[in-house]
Amino acid sequence: MLGGMIAAIQKRIGRRFRALLTSNPSGEVPWLEAVAGGEGPGFFRPDEAPWVVHADMATLVGGVRALLMQALHPGSLAGVLEHSRYKDDPLGRLAGTIQWLTVTTFASRESILREAGRVRSMHGKVRGTYRDAQGHEREYRASDPELLLWVHIAFMESFLRCHQTYGSVPIPGGADAYVGLWRQSVEPLGLEDAPANEREMQEAIDRFGPQLVVSDATREVIEWLRRPPLPMVSRIAYRGVFQAAYLTLPENQRQMIGMRAWPRWLVVPPTRFFLRALRWLIGPEDPLQDAAIERLRRAGVVA
Repeated sequence: MLGGMIAAIQKRIGRRFRALLTSNPSGEVPWLEAVAGGEGPGFFRPDEAPWVVHADMATLVGGVRALLMQALHPGSLAGVLEHSRYKDDPLGRLAGTIQWLTVTTFASRESILREAGRVRSMHGKVRGTYRDAQGHEREYRASDPELLLWVHIAFMESFLRCHQTYGSVPIPGGADAYVGLWRQSVEPLGLEDAPANEREMQEAIDRFGPQLVVSDATREVIEWLRRPPLPMVSRIAYRGVFQAAYLTLPENQRQMIGMRAWPRWLVVPPTRFFLRALRWLIGPEDPLQDAAIERLRRAGVVA
């Protein structure tokens, strides 16, 4: 009887959690059919690094960190400010990013290519001008390889570093495997020369260094990220998630932002505990992974 009560509570909490992340009050994942459909494998298997990393709760922290990194580049920042509904519909914008991430990680190749087409169509509308770190006016398009590379690196390094710091399981093949495999995710978006290993990723980040800047607009977005309009209970938990994300940024980026980080001892152990507790509260039900694995079984890819 107790087990049944726990399972019922977990199911209810899991539904509310998915409702928050998908911006769907029912808790149903709108892109579940895209993951379940198709007859073959996708880019990754369940025992490969991208699948393992993106299935872990540490991605919650990694996503926040990636948005902080993106805000440091005036080109990607301009795209957010001029073409994003992040203030009016923050959860809707979050859901769009999660859709691309989960479909690309867990779905079949057919679904991945359709999802890439959706994203490319959105990118085609995102263009404008911005002032670079030297004060020169530049044109930008979301489909520009340079901006695509920065956004890709911001997500990739953030998910990697946050998993290394807060993740619950080792990464199969380590950091190089994750970087080398996840580069496939952006090939359908038009980026052909993404880093192939951790060293190349770090070199690319270093190359972007002189282009990064913290302006008044940057501070506005970062302050919004620090205090987004979430439900009260989520807001309390999010405060720790934000600090966990900020702590893992490179020292030079934190110096640019100028916000004091909480002590490591006050962030890392509690965040690990929180993420594991959240995983237990949500329960074992995982519609996306379950659907993906069932599709792989039909295709004979996994037993």
